[in-house]
Amino acid sequence: MTDAFRIATRRRAIHGWLLLSPALVMLSTFAFYPSVATLWASFFSRETRRRPSEFIGLNNYRFLFEDPTFWKVAGNNLLYAGVTIPISIALALVMALWANSKIPGKSFLRTAYFTPTVLPMIAAGNLWLFFYTPDIGVLDQLFGLVGLGSMNWLGRPETSLWAICIVTIWKESGFFMIFYLAALQTIPPELKEAADIEGASRWTYTRRIVLPLLMPTTLFILVNALINSVKLIDHLFILTKGGPSDSSKLILYYIWELSFAFFDSPMAAATTVLVLAVLGIVAALQFGLLDRRTHYQ
Repeated sequence: MTDAFRIATRRRAIHGWLLLSPALVMLSTFAFYPSVATLWASFFSRETRRRPSEFIGLNNYRFLFEDPTFWKVAGNNLLYAGVTIPISIALALVMALWANSKIPGKSFLRTAYFTPTVLPMIAAGNLWLFFYTPDIGVLDQLFGLVGLGSMNWLGRPETSLWAICIVTIWKESGFFMIFYLAALQTIPPELKEAADIEGASRWTYTRRIVLPLLMPTTLFILVNALINSVKLIDHLFILTKGGPSDSSKLILYYIWELSFAFFDSPMAAATTVLVLAVLGIVAALQFGLLDRRTHYQ
């Protein structure tokens, strides 16, 4: 191996690390270090004025698994994710297919679909609070026209979480639609022409050609929807604050409550570690099981 080859190899390695360094610094500062620090903090006890924090190993995780509120919140989040993720993705796909078709007023339709996405979370929460308010809310006014009584949508354990799910679906469907709309516009028009020549119906073309080609986008949206399902907190502050009786409390609100309402940062750290572990496992399964069926050459 000549000296010139060694120098060229070293230069390429240096150039590669220089290109990677901005991303590496950002990830280390805002992802890797906070994750490691959170994991380390979960092994210590809660610090008070009279008793300093002590290393207690996995006791925080044991206390967490013995807490019925944690399991209640975990069940709420599973139901919330199981409802909002598939409905939001399906609705986004339908809206994208419609907005991509040759119809009059297509630009207005796209704008109307995307408008909820650009609204701030707090503004969206206050808007839906106007819908859900008993007696004077829009929903009660509409139901009153058909003879139905008033309903406290956010104040009943049976309906509070479902009301939050509706807000999330309304807020996220337009955001996911943008990705589907961009993917639809990359599909070659020759495929539609070939399908028309073969006499394929619109449904057959959509099912056999469009949906398989949209699978990479669907996987991307699915991962984002999964992450979004565990980071909802803004709407809960405005609409329910996790009540009544923890019926609408989700995991991120529970972590915030542990850390800033009960000042139990180690328990909040333990809960965060569990959430990160579950998200990592689910994302790995999604990519491992679906990646081979997603990309088409």
